Amino acid sequence: MSKRDEYIEKMKLQLDEVNAKMTALEARGQQAKADAADKYAEEMEKLRQQSQLALAKLDELKAAGEDSWDAMVAEMEKIRDAFVHSFKYFKSQI
Repeated sequence: MSKRDEYIEKMKLQLDEVNAKMTALEARGQQAKADAADKYAEEMEKLRQQSQLALAKLDELKAAGEDSWDAMVAEMEKIRDAFVHSFKYFKSQI
């Protein structure tokens, strides 16, 4: 397995892990009081959008040529870090 393939697999596993945690958190949110449900749903939608952006960037990374690989890795890590940070912050607020 090439370094590139290993990196892509590592990113996918990290995103899958956060998405799985997000699913578990969503189940907890189903139990939230009615007054918090709207805010919860709004924040979950933002997290879903970040997840979709991260997965789309991962697809771009898979298709990137060697000439743009380094720049794509930097972008991927920024998006992943923002997604993970947003998730952790949201989780801490519940």
